[in-house]
Amino acid sequence: MERLIDFSRDRHMLCPSCKHRFCVDLDWIHRWEQAKETCPGCGLTCEHEDGPRVTVRPDDLALDDDRVAQFFWYHTSTQADWPTRDFDPTADLTPQARRMMGGDRRVSAWAARQRAKALHVGTYEAAVHNMLRRMRNQADHSSQFYLYRVHLKPSIAVREGWLIDPSDFTGGVVLDEVCPPGVDVARYLNYHEDPGGLSLALGREAIASVQRVSIPLPDAWDDHWARETVAALGSASDAPVPTTGALGRFLPPSSPRAALGRELATALAGRVPINLRDWFGWAVTFREGDDPVEWGRRTSRLFSLIENPGGALAALDEAEHRPV
Repeated sequence: MERLIDFSRDRHMLCPSCKHRFCVDLDWIHRWEQAKETCPGCGLTCEHEDGPRVTVRPDDLALDDDRVAQFFWYHTSTQADWPTRDFDPTADLTPQARRMMGGDRRVSAWAARQRAKALHVGTYEAAVHNMLRRMRNQADHSSQFYLYRVHLKPSIAVREGWLIDPSDFTGGVVLDEVCPPGVDVARYLNYHEDPGGLSLALGREAIASVQRVSIPLPDAWDDHWARETVAALGSASDAPVPTTGALGRFLPPSSPRAALGRELATALAGRVPINLRDWFGWAVTFREGDDPVEWGRRTSRLFSLIENPGGALAALDEAEHRPV
């Protein structure tokens, strides 16, 4: 069962200090994060530990235990076979990395901790947000991503209520700590991706099947925008020009084409919800040497995931169900 997708929806806030609950838009949250807004109930700002924070909507349909398994859940990953059946976290470790980690014994202990972590699924919005975050924070700018639609087993046992985001600083959650014996799935308030939405921590055994598409979709691009963008970039020189001004000697030369590409990227980022602008802007940064055609199409395709989710959903509708 699909839910309404709305990246720009209003968010509910709850102040731990005065218990005031109120609803705001994303622009308010952006100002509040800069200490330019205060709690309407007690006047606290984000600078206070007990200031308002985003919270779960009281009418979120995922609060209904019986509906959790009926909904479609989403995940983005660079793994083409997520969730990997025989996950080996040490597969990509070089001999040097193993030595730096302290040898085989410590590597084995680290691998056991990685296997004990929960899987995460969430809303479509959270999945796209996660991809953009990884492009910036985890050097995945050029990586191939996959969007997964996750189907849960109808028989899953859902933990009562919901948790405050239990993730550590790496985003990891130990499965047994949130899903004790007899529990398959735990809901939690996601603070970082689609803030205010409910995500799930779960084990592989809770998943019945997944559908997968490569993103961004190859044919989901705005022909008009891309054509105008490619024409503009093609007419700009790609010859690097030394940077002038006081900081000129500290900055590498930049071509007029790259400068224009950055302007176009910034303008397009201004059309996405404000909580995604920095992430999206980083993901579509025009770099020296980028091919205008490839950059224009890829940028438009990424924008389409936010502006027109229906394209990705339609592609998933046609994707094969892979049992997990």
